[in-house]
Amino acid sequence: MQSDKLLLEMQGVSKHFPGVRALHEITFDVRAGEVHGLVGENGAGKSTLMGVASGALQATEGTVRIDGTEVSADPDLARELGLAIVRQEPALMPDLSVAENLYLGLPHARRPSLSGLNEWARKLLMHWSDDVTIDPRDHITTLNPEQRFIVEIVKALECEPKVLVLDEPTEHLATEDVKRLFDRVRKVTARGASVVYISHRIREVQEIADRLTVLRDGEGQGTYPARELNEDQIVSLIVGGDLDRTFPDKAAPGHHETVLATQDFSGPGFSGVSLQVRAGEILGLAGIDANGQREFMRALAGIHRGHGHLTLSGKDIQIRSSQGAKALGISYLPGDRHREGIFPELSIRENFSIRSSREDTRLGLVSSRVEQGRTLDAIKQFAVKTPNGETPIQSLSGGNQQKVVLSSVLAMKPKVLLVDEPTQGVDVGARAEIYRVIREAARAGVAVILVSSDQQEVAGLSDHVAIFSRGRVVEMLTGDRVTEDNITASVLKSTQQRDKHHKSLGAFWKWAAGNSAPLIMVGLAIVLLGAVAGAWNPYYLSSRSLSNMMTLAATLAIVAYGQQFLMLVSGIDLSVGPTMGLVQVVASFFLLTGATGGDQALGWMLVLVVAAVVGFINWLLVEGLRLHPMVATLATFMAVQAVSLFLRPVPGGMLDGQLMMALNTKVGIIPVTFIAAVVLALVMEFFLFRRSLGVSMRGLGSRQEAARTAGIRPVMVRLIAYVGCSIFAGLAAITMFAQVGIGDPRAGISYTLGSIAAVVIGGASLFGGRGSFIGALLGAIFITQVNSVTVFLRLSQEWQQYLLGFLILASVALYSKSREKVVQA
Repeated sequence: MQSDKLLLEMQGVSKHFPGVRALHEITFDVRAGEVHGLVGENGAGKSTLMGVASGALQATEGTVRIDGTEVSADPDLARELGLAIVRQEPALMPDLSVAENLYLGLPHARRPSLSGLNEWARKLLMHWSDDVTIDPRDHITTLNPEQRFIVEIVKALECEPKVLVLDEPTEHLATEDVKRLFDRVRKVTARGASVVYISHRIREVQEIADRLTVLRDGEGQGTYPARELNEDQIVSLIVGGDLDRTFPDKAAPGHHETVLATQDFSGPGFSGVSLQVRAGEILGLAGIDANGQREFMRALAGIHRGHGHLTLSGKDIQIRSSQGAKALGISYLPGDRHREGIFPELSIRENFSIRSSREDTRLGLVSSRVEQGRTLDAIKQFAVKTPNGETPIQSLSGGNQQKVVLSSVLAMKPKVLLVDEPTQGVDVGARAEIYRVIREAARAGVAVILVSSDQQEVAGLSDHVAIFSRGRVVEMLTGDRVTEDNITASVLKSTQQRDKHHKSLGAFWKWAAGNSAPLIMVGLAIVLLGAVAGAWNPYYLSSRSLSNMMTLAATLAIVAYGQQFLMLVSGIDLSVGPTMGLVQVVASFFLLTGATGGDQALGWMLVLVVAAVVGFINWLLVEGLRLHPMVATLATFMAVQAVSLFLRPVPGGMLDGQLMMALNTKVGIIPVTFIAAVVLALVMEFFLFRRSLGVSMRGLGSRQEAARTAGIRPVMVRLIAYVGCSIFAGLAAITMFAQVGIGDPRAGISYTLGSIAAVVIGGASLFGGRGSFIGALLGAIFITQVNSVTVFLRLSQEWQQYLLGFLILASVALYSKSREKVVQA
């Protein structure tokens, strides 16, 4: 039941990004008990407006109130006030489990105990459907797109929000799940809450919404009762004016040779596509973003792997890679110019010739004269504004950069030209030039396939247009029917549903992508290597030998815990080795035989403070100066080493004998330091998976933006990680006292690379979000074991490096392959 109470109020909201006005003085409100539809074309500002409402974005101007309380760029406060949002791209952290994502997605007051997390999550998923196939223990990476969206919806519904924002919620849902979603939406409004429903699909909006607001180019076009307008009236409000750009004349009707044809072609994001493009014609691919048209084009370019029947000029072909596509005569103009199109550090000449370098080769050598001549011809032909061909391409305007990339693609003399977003970030003057070049290429006999998010551009350039919806071609427009209104109407009126079928992930690869695989693999490697070494030389398994290995493994394990702690949040610390040496040096001035109790206490305090200060400096360099972690900690490596050498130019300062005896204490054959390392691993593992901070750290490393919108504060979490890493290095240095005995500034140098190797072997990801302290312990044991085994087996020193290198490569390769399999599934 609707009421006049406003649960969401947005007054005069504007949002500017560098060079772009995304929103301009938008006024928008949502009443209690209503579903308010929000519609508009791609780029109209719908998601940006809701980003401001949710606190994920800071408005340039205007105010936002949730249930009467003003909110500004604070997603945590917005959630606490009762706003939940299901984004078009689910804000999930891929390296966390389904249950952990559901946990972090709730306000703090609604989060359950982590001890029964999986059972709690299973009950939530059952609320969606009794036959749901999602396992709460699975990592998000193992889920297909439909399952990820269901998790995102379940997470939002469990918040029992006052305002629920659904951004394109049905794009990845099968028919039965769309019905379930609409049922949940009606239950939300029945309890007096409200729903903002964003969709390009007009029929869905009219079915579920009470009112709807139209946005166009960041400006409001009015709010209307949803059922008082028909589809065509809504489309007219969304599209606005008629086609007003000047485009080259289209191809004259006639019989043209079919150059490229696909039959039942499928791949990641699209399925069953049957199309053909003829010489001299431009085939446009249109649809809402992420509906398969761009994925289809990239499969033709060999970037993604597709399967189905392909013919080129009547001959059957297979496209296995981008090099293979190029060899067949298929050229691709990428849509992301900065990441995939240009080589910013190179000149115009190098950017132009790099794709067609064979044209410049004479007798196996590049001819500078030919290369420069071709470059100057291209500059003239494509009207590139530049003093000469040696100008760095990054100094050109976006339009001129795009013309250089387009000229380099056409220089490959393709049979098929794939064009993705030809004028993205290009000014009006340059657009006309690019349109002319594309049409001239078609007139020369090239078959062109075009993708653009701008429907006006697709209509103005294309001879035929294929409409994609949820991975399939749902309509083909040709001749006089190729207009912007018809394209937009076809896209918005589509009722195509996604197939329920998804490729399943093999049990082995699903296991390999989990947390237990590295632990089991390294554990087996330790047992196998120990058995081989023991059989070869029985002394290897003697008490003395095992005790010595455990002593060395304990030190490496503890410093590896620090490295793991930091790697969880996508960091790395190259300064841990010198930090251990500095702690040794500081201790050598205070923890001496005969030192007073005050000196001893001061020494222990300085040992920890010095380590913490190094971590704080690392954090300042990374967060404050925005240095890459490797650069920042390499600088700290040298600075800390210099301080240590200044304090102790040569090793000296004999440590307290009683202290060293205490550190050498054993329980049976097991050193107390090793027992401490094992206990510490178990405690930290419990913290990592059973405490909110541990889950938050993994979430931050897994996907920062999703973690931030979940209320995790990246700056504070990274501060804890950097300081914690250095403190672990300090603790490792303490276990090293008994091994070194004096203040040696170089004592810890080798532990920098050793600690990184231990956590990688133990299953950590260098990109963050994944790791295990038990894995780091096993990695440290294995490295120590390898160093020992090579001696007992009488192998040369290089065999240590061979074995370690092989296992590191095997570990990373298995992890990468399992992630690749998961993503493809």
